[in-house]
Amino acid sequence: MSAFANIILTVSLAVATAPQVAAADDAVQLSSAAAVSATDYKGKMLYTASGDRLAAVYRVAADGAAQIILNGKMVVVPAASLAAADGKLVTSLSKRDLLTAH
Repeated sequence: MSAFANIILTVSLAVATAPQVAAADDAVQLSSAAAVSATDYKGKMLYTASGDRLAAVYRVAADGAAQIILNGKMVVVPAASLAAADGKLVTSLSKRDLLTAH
């Protein structure tokens, strides 16, 4: 009976610590979101921070910048402005910022 009690204790401890391990994994995932690579999102929609759709990622430059076609112009979205949020590629720049940048 003592061996059975040890097994139950081990299983209950493992179950009790599982949410803490999952929370630690989430924390790692959130902190690594800043180092997003646009290559993972090639062909997928790029969004502004406010949630507006911009355009699909057409090409990815060697430095990690996303290139999109916006209002008929090829626009480079700097890699430093890109982040992943809820599985989507998001830029901190607005559409106006992207169209007026040279």
